[in-house]
Amino acid sequence: MSRARPFAISKQSVWAAWLQVKANHGAHGVDGQTVEAFEERLGRNLYKLWNRMSSGSYFPPPVRGVEIPKGNDRNRKRLLGIPTVADRVAQVVVRNYLEAQVEPCFHPDSYAYRPSRSALDAVSAVRGRCWKYDWVLEFDIKGAFDHVDHELMLKAVRQHARCTWVELYVERWLKAPMMRGQELVSRTQGTPQGGVSTPHTMLHTFRSVV
Repeated sequence: MSRARPFAISKQSVWAAWLQVKANHGAHGVDGQTVEAFEERLGRNLYKLWNRMSSGSYFPPPVRGVEIPKGNDRNRKRLLGIPTVADRVAQVVVRNYLEAQVEPCFHPDSYAYRPSRSALDAVSAVRGRCWKYDWVLEFDIKGAFDHVDHELMLKAVRQHARCTWVELYVERWLKAPMMRGQELVSRTQGTPQGGVSTPHTMLHTFRSVV
């Protein structure tokens, strides 16, 4: 580490994050840059991202707000926040680090957004228990993503990450504005679905503490 790059983020972690982003493809963000366009200058783009992240000078651009139908009701909408390709790579770098810290904290029956687990695994567990119990308990948190308290989220991240650069970038992502049409909307609570780190790790880090 040096004064110019105070954070020990390896180039290998950025490269591994890029491979994951490329495999998932995904839509473009506010800059209009596709995964294919990003790859045309891959070395330059990844070096710039690594340099900024390791120096602490990386600030995420606004996410692109996109409304999609929620369930089968076309009148109900779910708002997604689509990051730029470069920002998705940055989010995967942080997610991969933080995921390793929080994964051991979860209950064996927790399936959502966890590596090597899927909805089919949850269905399989439910199927087996149908022979043991004659009751079902179901509940949901209305607008869970929309109403996440930023300070509580950061408190949870600090408890698990114990890493300055992870805490720094999670806070910046939480506060990054959203571009809806031509309007730039600031955010003081909630975390938009559609990114890499937001639902995958941050919400579940929050859940593991509170």
